[in-house]
Amino acid sequence: MASEWGDARRGKLAENVVGFGRALRRAGVAVDSERVANAQRALMLAGLQSKPDVAAALEAVLISRQQDRAVFAELFDAYFRDPEVANKLLAQMLPNAEGKAETPSKRPRVAQALSPAVAQVANPANPDKPEQTVEFDAAMTASTRERLQQADFNALSADEYHVVERLAREVSLPVPTVPSRRHRAARMGSGLHWPKLLQGLIRHDGEVLQWWRHRREPESLPLVVLLDVSGSMERYARMLLSFLHAATQRRANRARQLKRRDVFAFGTRLTDLTPAFARRDTDAMLAEVGRVVPDFAGGTRLGDALATLRCAHARRLVGRRSVVLLVSDGLDTGSSEALENELHWLKRHSRRLLWLNPLLRYDAYQPLAGGAAVLHRHADAMLAVHNLQHLRALAASIVTLLRQTQRPAHHL
Repeated sequence: MASEWGDARRGKLAENVVGFGRALRRAGVAVDSERVANAQRALMLAGLQSKPDVAAALEAVLISRQQDRAVFAELFDAYFRDPEVANKLLAQMLPNAEGKAETPSKRPRVAQALSPAVAQVANPANPDKPEQTVEFDAAMTASTRERLQQADFNALSADEYHVVERLAREVSLPVPTVPSRRHRAARMGSGLHWPKLLQGLIRHDGEVLQWWRHRREPESLPLVVLLDVSGSMERYARMLLSFLHAATQRRANRARQLKRRDVFAFGTRLTDLTPAFARRDTDAMLAEVGRVVPDFAGGTRLGDALATLRCAHARRLVGRRSVVLLVSDGLDTGSSEALENELHWLKRHSRRLLWLNPLLRYDAYQPLAGGAAVLHRHADAMLAVHNLQHLRALAASIVTLLRQTQRPAHHL
């Protein structure tokens, strides 16, 4: 046993755990010095003989959000890959991550964290030189801003993703308005507003200085958002959550308030995110979503989720006036027949059903998958939301669609 702990006593274990913590932080995971210290103590208690035990011990103290578990698993395998000493994982691992990620990573956050340039910064050849840090300047150049406007959310590095997420919170989403049943006094309108007119007569000794008329007050259409949080939608889900929360929060704070905003997440089940969206701070909302969504980065069963919506939350759809935004890539693993029936019900109880599909980033995309084909038949339109440019065009597309009298499924 003493030989197995030899590297830990010489300090190599601590250096490797610190390096792994830095890699996680570069991948966008919230890791601080206290968690790294707890990770070292956890490894001393759990032992280094079993790789699953080491992974479980590190994940228990370093990961606090459901959406970061997949990043941790991939980064752990890439960072600690050394076939000759797999049975004594951390006791004999190499001191840096360069050259270990030979298989291309599927996640840009992991790929960036293990890139040679970043690994060289994390483990400099000259220990006397201070550690270098790479930061984004808030005043980006025009070319950089233009590139980020058109960059796919799933292709961004961790630093770029944080910048784009902040930019997405500044995008407006003016929800379309319709005339309500309530009237108010106005200078222009139909029919005289007698209460206001009589008040003027009393104040001005019977003289009419202004002919007040009835005008119907405009109100925002109720909004229902169904957001796919499966594994293939992980990065798009977080970006759309930030965008929708910030945009609708600003709208609700104005004089013409957003009438209703209901948000649901679905994967293998349906989760009501409306209480989380009631928080004023977007970061607090994201943290709350990470706690309440149990199936983040899992599979997709849209038919079962819509069945739960019909049985438990049908009143969220306000009298065929609600605009439903369904954000998904259409890669459904449930029954196509059940999905067909539930979408029939959803169409009957909503004003418009808009499918926001990140896969439209591909020019030759065709909805050939079972769930995608059913969604394409029932959706009033399929809109792209894979970059900032399309997010900015989303509001105009919704207004254009609501002005149409018929409901053809088409691309905008």
